[in-house]
Amino acid sequence: MFISRLSVSPEARLQTQLGSYVFSRQRELILDLVSPNAGERVLDICCGTGNYLKIFKEKWCSVAGIDHRPDNLQIARNKLGEGAELVAGQADDLPFSDNEFDIVTIINALEILPDPSKVIAEAIRVCRQRMFIGFINNFSVAGTKQKLKEIFGFPLNQNMRFFRLNEIKKMVGDSMGIPDIKWGSVIYFPTAFYSFLEEVEELMPLESNPLGAFTGLSFPIKYTYQTVQNPLDSPFKLGRKTKKAAQGAARDMLKETNK
Repeated sequence: MFISRLSVSPEARLQTQLGSYVFSRQRELILDLVSPNAGERVLDICCGTGNYLKIFKEKWCSVAGIDHRPDNLQIARNKLGEGAELVAGQADDLPFSDNEFDIVTIINALEILPDPSKVIAEAIRVCRQRMFIGFINNFSVAGTKQKLKEIFGFPLNQNMRFFRLNEIKKMVGDSMGIPDIKWGSVIYFPTAFYSFLEEVEELMPLESNPLGAFTGLSFPIKYTYQTVQNPLDSPFKLGRKTKKAAQGAARDMLKETNK
């Protein structure tokens, strides 16, 4: 089962003063930890309406997203333009070949997905350089779990899990061994204080700070080998010892099927 990142309108939330500020702080942390370069290919898993992909498009990256809701994807397409590759699909069964993207992100999605470990493993599979995972911090001092749902736009009645940094690190380690992880957080204070604490927030260090409500970590992917998915093994005659991969082969096959 694949659940979208948000069940309330992210567009409406971004029009509020608090929503806009929270997103700006998330953006700052993402760019600090990922450092995207022009021309890199980026995949956002559970991309919703494309707000996080827009961060990378503004840095001249080639962007792609996957989400299960066609209405989300249509909004994202209008926002990002026809150059964005937006696919309806499952977070735990990505229709992409191994090592296809330079950067893969999962942001505010693991909280509501049924099998976070499997989603992380799939994300690692399709990534060839580095990954970013953003999640709501279980140890946040910004408020109760209900308040955190409100801050990040989740319905108050939605069942969701809140993670500790070490839990995410363990899931990553289970899939690829323990990588060199950079991490940090933002949104340190209860929202009632932001009318006079914004400047204090922005003086706090981004990296290695465990107190923020939104925590992000990034880590490199070791590019070892590349395979294509089983339906393509025969026509492409590729195996695990193949040096050059058929990047995007699975995606191209899906396009042909949908014509």
